[in-house]
Amino acid sequence: MVHSNSDPTMAHPPHYFHELPAEDEERLEKIFKSLDVDGNGKIDIHDLSVALKDFGVHHKYAQKFLERSDSNKSGDISLAEFIHYVKEHEKRLRLGFSHIDKNKDGKIDLEELKHAFAELGVQIDTDEAKNLLQRMDQDGSLEISFNEWRDFLLYAPSTDIHELIRYWRHSTCMDVGENLNVPDDFTQKEMMTGMWWRHLVAGGIAGAVSRTCTAPLDRLKIYLQVHGTCTSGIKQCLTHLIKEGGIRSLWRGNGLNVIKIAPESALKFMAYEKAKRMIRSSTREELTISERFVAGSLAGGVSQTVIYPLEVMKTRMALRKTGEFAGIFDAAKRIYRFEGWKSFYRGYVPNLLGIIPYAGIDLAVYETLKNSYLRGHSTSDTPSVILLLGCGTASSTCGQVFSYPLALVRTRLQAQVGEKTTMVGMLKSIVQQEGFVGLYRGITPNFLKVAPAVSISYIVYEHCRQALGVDMS
Repeated sequence: MVHSNSDPTMAHPPHYFHELPAEDEERLEKIFKSLDVDGNGKIDIHDLSVALKDFGVHHKYAQKFLERSDSNKSGDISLAEFIHYVKEHEKRLRLGFSHIDKNKDGKIDLEELKHAFAELGVQIDTDEAKNLLQRMDQDGSLEISFNEWRDFLLYAPSTDIHELIRYWRHSTCMDVGENLNVPDDFTQKEMMTGMWWRHLVAGGIAGAVSRTCTAPLDRLKIYLQVHGTCTSGIKQCLTHLIKEGGIRSLWRGNGLNVIKIAPESALKFMAYEKAKRMIRSSTREELTISERFVAGSLAGGVSQTVIYPLEVMKTRMALRKTGEFAGIFDAAKRIYRFEGWKSFYRGYVPNLLGIIPYAGIDLAVYETLKNSYLRGHSTSDTPSVILLLGCGTASSTCGQVFSYPLALVRTRLQAQVGEKTTMVGMLKSIVQQEGFVGLYRGITPNFLKVAPAVSISYIVYEHCRQALGVDMS
C-alpha cells in the first residue's frame, strides 16, 4: 500500500491515495515496478526508454511521459507521482472512451470506431478498422472494453480524442521503399499544416544520402547490366572501373541520381493525390490496398514520364569513360546533337512496365508482412525498427526480383548509341546469347545495396524529421 509519508518528494495531497481502491493501487504498483528497470524506486529517462521499448512503444514517448508525470521536475518519477499522473490520465481517457462509445454499452465496436475516425476527417475501410481493434482487443471479442482502451493508451502523449486516434493509427504504419514504391498517405490535418512537405524534404535528404553512400554498388550494377558476361564477375568489373578512372569514378552518375529526387518525389506526390481523388470519387472512403496500388502505379508512370530523360542521362554518365564528357550539360548537348531528342526516351516502355510489378509486389509483400505481425500482436506491441526495416528490405527485394529483367532491358536500351533495338528484340537477344540467367545480370550488387540503402534512409530520415518538426509516427 502507498502511504502519504512514504515519499518525501510527493507533491500531491495525501488523501488522494487513501481514496484509491486497493485493486487499482496494486495494478499501478505493478506497472511502476515494470518501468523501474534498475529497481531503485524511481523511474528515470533510461528506465522509461528501455521499458517502453520492451512494451513496443516508440522511445520518443519516454521523454513526453516523464515531462508530464514528473511534477517536482526532479528528473525522475516517484511512485506517488506516477500514481497521481496515471489516475488523472485515466480519468481523461475515460472521457475519450465515452466520446467514442456512442451507444453507452461500455464497449467500442467496429462501427463506433469507424465513426470516430470519420469525425477526425479520416475515412478507413473495414479491414483497417478490424486491424486497429485487434491491436487493442485482448480477449478476441472485436470489441474494446475501457480496461483494454486504458492499458493500450497508458503511454499516449495526449488525452485529446483526435490525438489519441492519430497515436492509435500511426503506431501501426510505416512504409519503407525505393523510388518505384507507392507514396505515403497523409491525413487532412497533415496536409493543411504543411507536414506533408516536411516529410517529403526529410525523405529527399535521406534519399540523397542513401544513394550517395551506395553509389559504387549502383554503378557496378549498371556496368554489369551493360557490359557483364558469364566470365566477368563483380571483382573483375570493380577492378576494371577503379583502374580506368580511380576510386572517385565509382560515383559517376550519382549527381544526376540525387538531382532527380526532388522533381520525381514532388511529381509522384501530386499525381498520387490526384489519382486517389479520381479513384475515390464521391465515396470519401480510404483506399484499399488494390486501389493504392493502382494510384501508386499511375503516379509512378506520370513522374517517370517527366523525369525519364534524367534516367537516361544518369545511365550514360555512369557508363562514360574518363574524359568522354566535360559534365552533365556537355553530355546532354552531345546526345541531343548526335542522336536526337528521342534518345532521351530509349528504354521508356520497359521502364514504365517495370513500375507495375515493382510497386504492386513491394506494397503487397510489405502489407502482408506487417499485417501478419499485427495479427499475432493484438495488444499494445508496436513493430520494432528492426522489424520495420526488415519488412521494407524484404518487400523491396521481392519487387526487384520480378521487375529486374525489365530494368536490365531498359538500361541496355538507354546505353545504346545509334542502334534502334526494340524491347522485344533486346529480350530475345539476351535470352539467345546469355540464356535466362542473362536477364538477371548485375542483380547481386543490387541486392547488396538494398539493406544498407533502407537502413541509411531510415536513420537520416529520422534525424531530418526531428529537425524539421515532423511527427508522422
